Amino acid sequence: MTIADSYSDLGDPLPIGGTAIQARLAEAAIDLFYERGALATTVRDITHACGLTPGALYNHFASKDQLLYLVVRDIHRQVGEHLGVLLAAAGDDPVAQLTAAVKFLVSHTAGFKKRSRVANREFTLLTGSRREEIRELRRQLRDRFAAVILAGARQGVFDLVGGDDIGPATLHAATITTMCVRISEWTLENYPLTMEDLENRHAELALRMVGVRRG
Repeated sequence: MTIADSYSDLGDPLPIGGTAIQARLAEAAIDLFYERGALATTVRDITHACGLTPGALYNHFASKDQLLYLVVRDIHRQVGEHLGVLLAAAGDDPVAQLTAAVKFLVSHTAGFKKRSRVANREFTLLTGSRREEIRELRRQLRDRFAAVILAGARQGVFDLVGGDDIGPATLHAATITTMCVRISEWTLENYPLTMEDLENRHAELALRMVGVRRG
């Protein structure tokens, strides 16, 4: 059983708490944003995919930009909430925590690749407070990893490049999270590995990056 098997609810309808029609529009938008990008996707494209009239989207969202924002925000929220629960359940061992966190992020990227790719690529189209909110959610995710890595370094479990301070821990965290979320970019539609292999190999890569001290 892979980590992904435990988190099927990451595929629940978006936006969180939305109506059935909002979920239909959001799912169609995610498919189209994944295939061609949000800029190249029109409101007509989204409503046509749902069998609705072009103006129907505006009955449920203020604009295409609001739809994109809500989808991206809620994908990040789902990942952040699940990661927090997962780390709490992993106990106090930094190796176990980092392994579980990496496997989870890999499972989200590969198991929900459309959502992951849209969230990680299309958020850059957002502006103002919406973009800053997503950036803050992304920083929070990185900082959760950094906290685990810093704890491991200060316990003598990890040997970080640059020392056992927050700066090196954050650098390692950013590198590891980027490695995980980029899976959907380099594999595109075809994964050369099984989900279990993807999880295990990325976890091993992460542990090597932080210089885990075996035994």
